[in-house]
Amino acid sequence: MGKLFVIDGTDGSGKQTQFEKLQNRLKEDGIEHKVVSFPNYESPSSSLVKMYLSGEFGEDPKKINAYIASTFYAVDRYATFKKDFEKYYNSGGIILADRYTTANMVHQAGKIENEKERTKFLDWIKDLEFNLFELPVPTEVFFLNMPPEKAIELIEKRENKFSHTNVKDIHERNIEHLEDSYKAACTLANKYGWYEVKCIKNKILRTIEDIHEEIYNEVINKIKGN
Repeated sequence: MGKLFVIDGTDGSGKQTQFEKLQNRLKEDGIEHKVVSFPNYESPSSSLVKMYLSGEFGEDPKKINAYIASTFYAVDRYATFKKDFEKYYNSGGIILADRYTTANMVHQAGKIENEKERTKFLDWIKDLEFNLFELPVPTEVFFLNMPPEKAIELIEKRENKFSHTNVKDIHERNIEHLEDSYKAACTLANKYGWYEVKCIKNKILRTIEDIHEEIYNEVINKIKGN
């Protein structure tokens, strides 16, 4: 089996930036790998995700059932893995993922306040994606811990990845959702042992390069089996 490294976090945490820096660094080092971003907007399998994020099922994320929304993303991951990555991963390949099952857990679990119901939901997600769909379990998940007040600032400054315009998707333009997702992510990182990357230290935003070096060094250690 191969190795799967996931970079995840709430919207505005710098996932795409760190993902691109990591893949470029591994390429420079001559380390063979493949990359994937979820949702896979280049594939028809992401159609329902696009409809969901554009607000076609409703503008308020909380009013869209977490199980239903999670299924949209899970099917997209299944199709992408089966078509593009399964053989490579099974032969020992290294895969870098910009978001993964962990994003479902963060964004959708944040909708569920009751702890018992949230645990039930998280167990369902793991069973659906890792057992039923037989998707690979990540070797390591990097959680970019960016407090929501700073993430909101960064979201306002960037071009929207989904539509390539300044129109935000229903997650990004809902501050309550961002805050709920962040709280869920912090809890889940501790619960599942994700590698937490603190983007702010001593109330100061760390540089992109500083964060990259931390992630890169951990990935190299895992590749070497340390």
